Amino acid sequence: MFQDYFSYDERLGIFLPSLKLDWEDYSHDQQQMILTEWEYIRGGIPDQITRLEFTINHKQELLNHESDFVLSCKLNSEIAELASIINDLWIWFRSNQQMSNDTKIHG
Repeated sequence: MFQDYFSYDERLGIFLPSLKLDWEDYSHDQQQMILTEWEYIRGGIPDQITRLEFTINHKQELLNHESDFVLSCKLNSEIAELASIINDLWIWFRSNQQMSNDTKIHG
């Protein structure tokens, strides 16, 4: 049943809402279950960000001591991608946690 409302995003490392119906087409009980599950997932986003920040810090430390230009470029690229993921996670974390008849969480 969980997979009816959420799908795993490999890039972000979390489940995201993936609703197949308009929000108002779900029963009140379904809406409450979806919101409850989303709040649980959403609550774990800061931990995911912390893990990614740790990885960025490690890669920055490697970059500080890297003299090979190609490897430096690779590390820079990896750091930029991780920063982009963090940005996207913050967007999802800040997304409106309440849904009404005219809004829904998009995946």
